[in-house]
Amino acid sequence: MDNKSQDSVFTLHTLASINDIPAAEWDKLNPSNHPFVLHGFLASLENSGCVGHETGWDILHLCVYDESGALRAAMPHYLKYHSYGEYIFDHSWANAYERSGQTYYPKSLAAVPFTPVPGPRLLAKQDDISAKRALLAGMQAIIENNQLSSAHVNFIDLSDLSIAQEDGWLIREGLQFHWHNQDYDDFDGFLENLTSRKRKNIRKERASIKNSGIRFEHITADLINPHHWDIFYQCYLKTIEKKWGGAYLTRAFFDSLSETLADKILLIFAYQEDTPIAGALNFIGSDSLFGRNWGGLYDVPFLHFETCYYQAIEFAIRHKLKRVEAGAQGVHKVPRGYLPVKTYSAHKILNPQFEEAILQFLKQEVIQNEKEAQYINQTSPYK
Repeated sequence: MDNKSQDSVFTLHTLASINDIPAAEWDKLNPSNHPFVLHGFLASLENSGCVGHETGWDILHLCVYDESGALRAAMPHYLKYHSYGEYIFDHSWANAYERSGQTYYPKSLAAVPFTPVPGPRLLAKQDDISAKRALLAGMQAIIENNQLSSAHVNFIDLSDLSIAQEDGWLIREGLQFHWHNQDYDDFDGFLENLTSRKRKNIRKERASIKNSGIRFEHITADLINPHHWDIFYQCYLKTIEKKWGGAYLTRAFFDSLSETLADKILLIFAYQEDTPIAGALNFIGSDSLFGRNWGGLYDVPFLHFETCYYQAIEFAIRHKLKRVEAGAQGVHKVPRGYLPVKTYSAHKILNPQFEEAILQFLKQEVIQNEKEAQYINQTSPYK
């Protein structure tokens, strides 16, 4: 499918597979090397069957070329036949749309599957605003030409947010909880910035884990082997079973990660003597550590907090990373040093009446999010 942007300078091409474009060509549009929009991460999802055939994630990545044939911008993009695995919840929108006698799915979605991490979605070198606008125009053309309900850009970063706003997209706010490194020398330096009560509570939780005889290993890069992935996948499935959720990620996905992104992976394992009992998968960015998946084989008090939050903080301090982003939701992260951060998504709704209804919904949601953030900040664990 080809399509002309509004200024007729750019041409939009769609890809039925990320493998239809060389990795180097795609990744040059991601100068920050943000791990989740790297060709290797998207290819791992596709090659392992997590997206694509019969998953409800039909691959339709977008590429913008100029008149000389040079690639100027690109976007991870899918036609979605449900709203699972997105973490921007629009099920109520879909239900209302269907009740009105219209069809909500498929929808156009720019996102990283199963990854609620803010980051670049309009990929372009040197902040090429005109080419980024062509991507958004391309999404709008797709829904208009195919009479789809809507287009969505999930977890859009701040640098692209203003572009979407100026082009008339609805903006939705959300909240996550991130830990920020204040140039701490060590974990105790971080604790000293907390109130006495919160500091004592964290030390109590960590002491409980230590007194249980649990130890931790951090494994990265070439040290990760298939046996480690076997352990982690077992932990991942066990926790999925407890939550009655769907296992979006296949075992083959993790092997593929080792082939494409080994240097950006941190596996944290908890051991009871020599027996692994829990694991957390993290990705290492240029200045951030991204906590993504975790699993535990046994219920041990405070094990989740230690494996996912405190061990991640220690790694970030040691490697002088600025942030730990521990995934979606989770007010329980606040007493452990993670504070609210706004996230954003952009939405284009084809039906004018429905668009107005969603706009009013978003205005109320902003008010509610603001109240929640204010309350959380009033109960900040920091001095």
